[in-house]
Amino acid sequence: MARILHLSEFTKGGIETHLNEVLQHQRRTHDIYLMVSEQNSNRDTLCIHPERLIIYPYKRSPAPMLRAMKAIRNVVKKIQPDIIHVHGTFAGLFLRSVLFLKRERPVIIYCSHGWSFLMDISAWKKRCYALIESVLALKSDAIIHISRNEYEKALKLGIPKEKSIIVYNGISNLDELQEKPIEVDPNKLNLLFVGRFDRQKGFDRLMQVFREEAFPNVQLYLVGDSVLGDKAAIEIPESAAKLGWVEHSLIGACMEACDAVLVPSRWEGFGIVAIEAMRSRKAVIASNRGALPEIVRNGINGYVFDFDDLKQLKAIIRGLDKATLRKMGEAGEALFREHFHADSMNDQIENLYEEAMKRRGSEDSPAIGKYV
Repeated sequence: MARILHLSEFTKGGIETHLNEVLQHQRRTHDIYLMVSEQNSNRDTLCIHPERLIIYPYKRSPAPMLRAMKAIRNVVKKIQPDIIHVHGTFAGLFLRSVLFLKRERPVIIYCSHGWSFLMDISAWKKRCYALIESVLALKSDAIIHISRNEYEKALKLGIPKEKSIIVYNGISNLDELQEKPIEVDPNKLNLLFVGRFDRQKGFDRLMQVFREEAFPNVQLYLVGDSVLGDKAAIEIPESAAKLGWVEHSLIGACMEACDAVLVPSRWEGFGIVAIEAMRSRKAVIASNRGALPEIVRNGINGYVFDFDDLKQLKAIIRGLDKATLRKMGEAGEALFREHFHADSMNDQIENLYEEAMKRRGSEDSPAIGKYV
């Protein structure tokens, strides 16, 4: 048994899905804690006992960020974990900055959940972010990349290979569905988008497709909303039905009701929505960005289109038929069970912890070995 502190800036979205899978697995065999900010985190949906959940006050501005770093330092000192598993760029910055000059420290496992330097940003920002991550990697015992695409690009930009490992995100089997949040017309092709209505998710491009072309036999459903202050940025066509945010437990039911799931992202560290669709035996129509081509095999469990050529996406939508989509959904479920199940992910993380503890076992941290 090890004492493990999971640390994240926020949990809303895919990080919460990932954290809950890991927490539910690790609480059987480890002494675990979770520390997250009050911003965009929901304590009621995190799979950890309230006494093991630590919430720190926070917002993204200088003074609150410094207070967050102080709170993190105090919690680490109090808990004295064997391992700190850090989730996300800002949490990684806070934790490793606090401990950068500390000779005695726990094992640090870091996962960015999508490298900042792989976003759709200017070249100088990419170089700057990569440099910061390379320096902070000095205080990381292991670095988890959530796709081969991320791994290969990160190594080219200076992330150390000897500390790097690829661990695909994974999710558990779908619980038995109790509710049907949407009623669909079985005579139409029903497509589903799940996610933030923002630039990263390619929502503007998807809306452009449905504004420019009418698909008489297609109904598009939208689960999600903007998370920004200005919600007037993107016009939603009449042919799309906006459902807003729904409980995560109902996402599977939404997918079950539809014929395929759209993932048109500009950049994507992984793409949990894609594997959730595969778990539900649904074909996935995804862009060729980030890790998505590693998850969606064109013509097998869905279609991959060139993000820069919307004619491809339009042609794919026009050519859809239910029989083909059903076969793709079956193929996708098989791929999900083989490559993207939570059991595989958790086993790899467990092995990573053990190897990192062995390498650090005789080094400077007084916490190492106390609970093993």
